[in-house]
Amino acid sequence: MARWAEPRAGDVRRVIRLTGGPSLRVMKLPRLALSVRQPWAWAILHGGKAIENRTAGAIRAGGMTLGPVALHAAADMTEAEYRWGVDRLRRHGVAAPRPEALPRRGVIGRVEVVDIVTDSDSEWFGGPMGLVLARPEACAPIPAAGALGCFEWSPSGALAPPQPWMERWDRPSGDAVTAELFEDLPPSFRDRPQRPRRKR
Repeated sequence: MARWAEPRAGDVRRVIRLTGGPSLRVMKLPRLALSVRQPWAWAILHGGKAIENRTAGAIRAGGMTLGPVALHAAADMTEAEYRWGVDRLRRHGVAAPRPEALPRRGVIGRVEVVDIVTDSDSEWFGGPMGLVLARPEACAPIPAAGALGCFEWSPSGALAPPQPWMERWDRPSGDAVTAELFEDLPPSFRDRPQRPRRKR
């Protein structure tokens, strides 16, 4: 089974080595990164999410253009955001990992922005504009601080630790034993989660 080798402090920050038997593959991570909140960052790499929705102002102010970018998972993720994301992904036929399993505050891979659109038939398009993404590739999480827009990244600090609500997620009274009996069941909601209001 392939595994990601841990980068050493002296390694070039944008190169990660993947060892899998006799071959050695090198992933070059772009110097510019795009920060996306979880679970959407995970969905871009593993769930087929092909569009990242942004406002026109965010795209202009953030200097977002076509080309490869490192994918950064933002440090923050609220329970409301996760509930909405899990429900939305399930409607796309995608099962998201538990919240504490999603890395935050770190670069988790790379993806290429191949177009910027104002309209699309894609099920992932929510507007008002969208970055069309292709060729996602995951890497072992590299701790790094994030920023708005496209930004130059460098390794720093540590990944964000799980928040208390993440450990209790979908477990009655925090009972992990009960949850393990029904681990194949998808998360259920008494009421369909509402989309969290975006910060202005």
